[in-house]
Amino acid sequence: MDAISAVTSAPLRAEQSKDQALRSAAEALEAQFLTEMLKSVGLGEARESFGGGVGEEQFSSFLRREQAAEMARTGGIGLAESIFEALKRRADNAN
Repeated sequence: MDAISAVTSAPLRAEQSKDQALRSAAEALEAQFLTEMLKSVGLGEARESFGGGVGEEQFSSFLRREQAAEMARTGGIGLAESIFEALKRRADNAN
């Protein structure tokens, strides 16, 4: 890469980095929302007939969190995209 293209591509890399950080934050927010939704519907709760006891109860929150994070990474319910667009508009208006 020559010096001119390095200088002209620096703002592009900075913009991509900022977008990546905003998208990551948006996905984290969607994952947290989905975690709470999964908790509300009872995902990971011990069942009376075939429960894993205290260990299952303690680790069910980890299971919900990871399932929600994977859902958000693969598109989720579209909340992350809406949050990302709103954050990007706000960041662009601040500049």
